[in-house]
Amino acid sequence: MKIILLGPPGAGKGTQAKLISHKYSIPHISTGDIFRKNISEQTPLGIKAKSYMDKGQLVPDELTNEIVFDRLQNDDCKNGFLLDGFPRTVFQAEELDRFLQGEDTKINKALLIEVPQEFILDRMTGRRMCKDCGASYHVKFNSPKVEGVCDLCGGELTQRKDDKEETVKERLEVYSNQTAPLVEYYATQGNLAKVDGTLEIEEVFQNLCDILGSDI
Repeated sequence: MKIILLGPPGAGKGTQAKLISHKYSIPHISTGDIFRKNISEQTPLGIKAKSYMDKGQLVPDELTNEIVFDRLQNDDCKNGFLLDGFPRTVFQAEELDRFLQGEDTKINKALLIEVPQEFILDRMTGRRMCKDCGASYHVKFNSPKVEGVCDLCGGELTQRKDDKEETVKERLEVYSNQTAPLVEYYATQGNLAKVDGTLEIEEVFQNLCDILGSDI
């Protein structure tokens, strides 16, 4: 079972990826995790990637592809995998297809978690985190007993830079311009399935399992 998980920032991909990975006993492969692992282990690919990141530059598609394809050749991927955060562009998707063709396999499903922009803005801009213990809150859905104060340790609650409205809007625009065309790419291939990401976590997961259970 070889799966790609698509969706805008804040759609809940990370949560669903972990649940799918556990249920189907396949590795959850996140590009961020791969980069960090290669950099911390100072592999040749990690050293190359770090040279770009240290300059504040994006890691080129070709190098990103190489790092991901290297990971997919590990033994734990023999029975499948779930890709989260890759591919980000149609070019990366085409290269992934070529790589998998060479391995005599292909992507079984591209799962799209659909969430309206207004919903994402509400979800992400309302998040707060304790500066001291790292506990998470939300101004609407999981508010602290005292505004701005952590229930657990009394620490100050702050908003991460990534969760500020202007930053979230920028990330959504990048997604729309670069990654959203992947939806059409996989729809054309006939292996795209969509679920409503505004539902409760358990409902979204069940809907994803219904798709995977019946089609693969």
